Amino acid sequence: MPWDEWEQLKSEAAGRLPGAMRLNQAAAPGGGGGYSEDLKTDKKAWTRAGDGVTGLKESVTTSLTKLESGQAGLGDTGGIRSAAAQQELYASWKKYLGDVRARCDALGGTLKAAGHDLAKTDESVRQELDALAAKYGDTDAVGGQAKEK
Repeated sequence: MPWDEWEQLKSEAAGRLPGAMRLNQAAAPGGGGGYSEDLKTDKKAWTRAGDGVTGLKESVTTSLTKLESGQAGLGDTGGIRSAAAQQELYASWKKYLGDVRARCDALGGTLKAAGHDLAKTDESVRQELDALAAKYGDTDAVGGQAKEK
């Protein structure tokens, strides 16, 4: 799902909410929270979101392929500092893109499963998302740092 489409969906949803209710803040004093007969969810929306995130994996795979083909002619990096730095940068980005691809796949699966398993508690879904965040945390910065000779 493109970012602008996501922003549009959020804006439309915010327009349908009463003035005192916002998803990014706690319930107003004296109200909100708990189970409501009016609370509804849509399995198709969860599946669509999961498919969208999983679909990002294809774009990342394409980028990874282009990165690999651009690196193909580098050859031996012995004795050339810029070539060695290029090789290090390539290895870093290859790992990063591989992790992004795996994260898209895992998060997409979690979103789809949430649509199928609406009986799950919020806490169990939160634990699954936290596990993904821990597994696919951002990588440390590589390059641009002075190395000892």
